[in-house]
Amino acid sequence: MVKQVAFSGILSNKPQFNPDFYNWNKIKVRYCDGASFTGDVEAVNPATNLHYRGARVFLAVMEDLLAKGMKSAENAILSGCSAGGLTSILNCDKFRALLPAGTKVKCLADAGYFTNQKDISGAQHIEGFYNEVVTTQGSAKNLHPSCTSKMKPGLCFFPQHMAQEIKTPLLVTNAAYDSWQIKNILAPGVADPHGTWHNCKLDIKNCSPDQLKIMQDFRLEFLSALTGLQSSVSNGMFINSCYAHCQTEMQETWLRSDSPVLNDKTIAKAVGDWFYDRSPFQKIDCPYPCDKTCHNRIFE
Repeated sequence: MVKQVAFSGILSNKPQFNPDFYNWNKIKVRYCDGASFTGDVEAVNPATNLHYRGARVFLAVMEDLLAKGMKSAENAILSGCSAGGLTSILNCDKFRALLPAGTKVKCLADAGYFTNQKDISGAQHIEGFYNEVVTTQGSAKNLHPSCTSKMKPGLCFFPQHMAQEIKTPLLVTNAAYDSWQIKNILAPGVADPHGTWHNCKLDIKNCSPDQLKIMQDFRLEFLSALTGLQSSVSNGMFINSCYAHCQTEMQETWLRSDSPVLNDKTIAKAVGDWFYDRSPFQKIDCPYPCDKTCHNRIFE
């Protein structure tokens, strides 16, 4: 017996929950690669039998889908959340190149705009981590050449260093206070050996004024990292002030009566208007409550 899975948000097939995309063909690809589908190492680790070949997996999936009818698509979106959001950025132009020239193709990155910032101890923890990922997985050859020609490949795993080079229209939806980034980039366990940030990361109501100020500074650096995207009117952004991670596949943040809004638009409405060229959308929420938005915002 095949179990039917009920998807929500942009994957929903109900017009009242997903009016612009409910009747699209949707394919959800399980994440299994660890490097946002950029890895490509011929040798197999004899001790673990691990294969670092995510780039080949991505191409094989796309070739299979093209053969099953995607080559005739009139519209196509490469989208994903978290590591899948980063995949949508790093592989955006590759996806565009696989489809016919007449297909309308855009990319939507949800919570995948990871930024290169120092942690609370002053260390470049995430930069070192990403460098190890790129080195281990042999990802350099699959990162944007205009970036790798100018800086270390590990830095080109960060969207802020390569997203402006993407030719295909890209919309980034992200929380400026992304909860995963707060927990793993700003205040990872290695930078907080005494656990002073533990309760704050679990619930922002537990954060001290000093911790909230550090998180607000993190937001400013995050916004600075978006600068390159704003130069193209074909790109879009929906940056709210929620303490959240991934919002397009959850109905409560995608489209509901109490969903977060910017300029009176939900994420669903903003993405639909942007994709179908009804109107551009590049909006950034204010840092404190000034609009209808998530219930778990960072307060001054």
